[in-house]
Amino acid sequence: MIVLANDGISKSGMEKLESNGFEILKESIPQDDLISYINNSKIDALLVRSATKVRKNLIDNCPSIKLIGRGGVGMDNIDVEYARNKGIKVINTPAASSKSVAELVFAHLFGCVRHLYSSNRSMPLEGDSKFKELKKAYSKGTELRGKTLGIVGFGRIGQEVAKIAIGIGMNISVYDLNLNETLLELSFFDNSSKSFQIKMNNFKDLLAHSDFITFHVPAQKNYLISENEFKIMKQGVGIINASRGGVIDERALEKQLSSGKISFAALDTFENEPNPDIKILMNARISLTPHIGAATTEAQDRIGIELADQIINLLG
Repeated sequence: MIVLANDGISKSGMEKLESNGFEILKESIPQDDLISYINNSKIDALLVRSATKVRKNLIDNCPSIKLIGRGGVGMDNIDVEYARNKGIKVINTPAASSKSVAELVFAHLFGCVRHLYSSNRSMPLEGDSKFKELKKAYSKGTELRGKTLGIVGFGRIGQEVAKIAIGIGMNISVYDLNLNETLLELSFFDNSSKSFQIKMNNFKDLLAHSDFITFHVPAQKNYLISENEFKIMKQGVGIINASRGGVIDERALEKQLSSGKISFAALDTFENEPNPDIKILMNARISLTPHIGAATTEAQDRIGIELADQIINLLG
């Protein structure tokens, strides 16, 4: 069987599939050419990440496809139910990248509370001539220990975020539409562990009392955070979005950053990917990454292996 990994696959995942008799194509076919390529190459399984869209038109016009795999968690770039109703298997890797996304959240958070996102822009330009001025400007950082982190969405990624927060001495406030409470278990270097019973908070209470708020929810039809929600938040709150673009109203965010209500934002995902608004990209109060939450070597290895195992089980 032939597998097209249109957005790539790790070497370990590819080797596992090849050792089980699958032919792997790692071409990066443009979206407009994908249907003809799949049909001409008689592709059996299509693997994507977030870049490639698998919509009804492709599903209807590619009869050879037996399986669609998403290397990652969210599957909003795939018409999942439509494909399954057509008899196509649709898989993803919900657990493989959770730790990587959680660590990126804290990379942004640590950087923001110490103004690294701004300092790293200013130092190359003025570090040799205005060192003392820059030192004074960036000498009002804050510590994370003892602060409250609001976590909106408490699935696998949200829980990994909570583990890091607890580990560095933060308080957590958690909201999830589908949970009332859950058990969170932390494992330590000496193979010991400790469990915490985590109860969900009211959404508005979380917004009102958190020092920082991070979002780990699926794609939304409407903004989860816009003008009304910003009004509820504490003065000087920090915002992190490493989930999906469209969760936060970016125009409202810009306004709140300008007023100082929001002290900083950290964005890994954007409303208009892959062409984010230039005002967002140029805003000096925003820490930016290009949707790389799951993009660590370790996560990509886990994703490749997990995809390979599922494909072998379903099509082998």
